[in-house]
Amino acid sequence: METGTETGSSRTNAQHRPSQEFSAPPDGAPEPCDLVTVPARQGLEAVDILRRGAAPADVGPVLHDGACDTLGFLVPPGTAYSWDMPGSACTQTNGRGLRVPHDPPVRGTGWLLPPGKDAPVTDPSILRAALGEAARLIEAADNCR
Repeated sequence: METGTETGSSRTNAQHRPSQEFSAPPDGAPEPCDLVTVPARQGLEAVDILRRGAAPADVGPVLHDGACDTLGFLVPPGTAYSWDMPGSACTQTNGRGLRVPHDPPVRGTGWLLPPGKDAPVTDPSILRAALGEAARLIEAADNCR
């Protein structure tokens, strides 16, 4: 899933911290967003963790690539500036380009979880925790041989 500039565990910007609040744009326009991409196995575990959590609505729209190798979580714009989760990448849009659309925004992708009526995105701190838990579960399962 390529949509812009990717950042990951090797790059952070401590001077710019994005706002965790995500307000709706006027007139129902699509929300701008960044995209966190993870391997499908970890992403599916994270979706399950988020949907079983205290607030299942915490997970926003999620894309899958055509080969189902990766999942992409839509997150607030600016998340890429401070995203540092190993094994994942965050595509930066700087508030331009990628927006929460009704149709998948990247060719060859589809919705695992389509946008809802209000099209909220996933909170990055909640996603980071779910991805960490998913990685630990996968590691434990892989070591039970």
